[in-house]
Amino acid sequence: MSEVLTDSAHLGDFSAVFATPAKDGPPTHLHSHVARILQGTVGIPETGGMYRIAIEDVSAWTVGDFSYSDH
Repeated sequence: MSEVLTDSAHLGDFSAVFATPAKDGPPTHLHSHVARILQGTVGIPETGGMYRIAIEDVSAWTVGDFSYSDH
């Protein structure tokens, strides 16, 4: 996660959070804004939403503008 954020013009400042261990341990959750959950060809919701997701529950992810179509 830290390497992906480092390369981002908008999110680069947050990369250190994932590279430096916190006093209470590493981060346990991701907080996403304007995000879509993709399951097969379905994106929920279409406009994106705000989510707090436990890192241990994430099986795959992508960063950036990701398009999909069910047509």
